[in-house]
Amino acid sequence: MSNDTQGISTRRKFLGMAGMMGAGAVLSGCTSVIATQPNQDNGLDAAIFNFALNLEYLEAAFYLAAVGRLSELTAVGGDASKVMLPSGFNGSTPVQGLTGDMLAMANEIADDEKAHVKVIRSVLKSAAVAQPVLDLSGSFMAAGSLASKGKITNFNPFANELFFLHGAFVFEDVGVTAYKGAARFIDDQSAGGNLENAAGILAVEAYHAGSIRTQLYRRRGEQAAAGLTVEQVVQAISDLRDAVDGPSDDDQGISNMGMSANIVLADSNGIAFSRTPRQVANIVLLDQTGAATKGGFFPNGLTDDGNLGKLLAIK
Repeated sequence: MSNDTQGISTRRKFLGMAGMMGAGAVLSGCTSVIATQPNQDNGLDAAIFNFALNLEYLEAAFYLAAVGRLSELTAVGGDASKVMLPSGFNGSTPVQGLTGDMLAMANEIADDEKAHVKVIRSVLKSAAVAQPVLDLSGSFMAAGSLASKGKITNFNPFANELFFLHGAFVFEDVGVTAYKGAARFIDDQSAGGNLENAAGILAVEAYHAGSIRTQLYRRRGEQAAAGLTVEQVVQAISDLRDAVDGPSDDDQGISNMGMSANIVLADSNGIAFSRTPRQVANIVLLDQTGAATKGGFFPNGLTDDGNLGKLLAIK
């Protein structure tokens, strides 16, 4: 059995075990969280949203650059001048070959991510952190090499439509698991409050993730790079996320060992899994040590509001 197949098999065994716990165990866990939430204030809401804002800056920059609208990032409080792009691409024209329906979808996602930056900044007001330096060049090269064990070199998500989809896959599932994981730390459950807003953003990120995963599944048999199919590249990226986010084995590719579709990243109870802020940071910093403060897509680190360390220490 190949290492890739073993990785998928292990992941499925884990999910099967999770399903054996049954809905009762899941609901029991939810009850304990709900019971302890009212009238408590852990003071982390602003820190959580600033952590999310760092991620939204990254996603907005990626999609806006892909559709040739990177300059719009500055208008909503980001900074297009702090985005590092591959040589020969400046984010002022769409990715070559990104046209028609796919371009329309990418523009819609870009609009959503730009809106997320704007709305989170408006909620945080003066407490909103500034956009950090974002690397959308060397980080993807490193991620491509790590995921493929050196087979893919100089990966550029802005080279063509297919590579754009692979680049988007790197982010989308991470955003969903980040918001899901943060939900239990958000105190405000009032109507229209922080928790409801976070749930709304999570839902949009999940729509994005499903769209990207669907497009990749439709093209799963195509040759992508270095003799690997689209399906194999996606699985390699999934395995890389699993490798850097800690000992958990939750991430999933777009098929069940090639036998059926796996568009929705969920366990056997149909529930999306969570990542802690530290696990999310490990992925975007491309860090396997669990202790890095900079690297990957954030070469100078995430912008810290003074509570980032406290947030990353949460188990």
